[in-house]
Amino acid sequence: MFQIKVWNELKKIPYGEVRTYKQIAESIGHPKSSRAVANACARNPNPPIIPCHRVIRSNGSLGGYSGVGGVETKRKLLNKEGVFTSD
Repeated sequence: MFQIKVWNELKKIPYGEVRTYKQIAESIGHPKSSRAVANACARNPNPPIIPCHRVIRSNGSLGGYSGVGGVETKRKLLNKEGVFTSD
């Protein structure tokens, strides 16, 4: 299932690093599926255990976050990990 591939790939992102939706799509063999990756992140059943907060847009902006607190929580989690975003 596509979502499970995405979630498993998200678990590989090291603490303090980010990937883009496009990079995740490419790494799971679906290079034109950035939007589907974003949708899979939105359906993540266990944020931040499955670290969808480490996935950002190609332009460096945050994108969305399905966890409690939305994008503001995503920003806080990334800042805690030492990642500062342009958003």
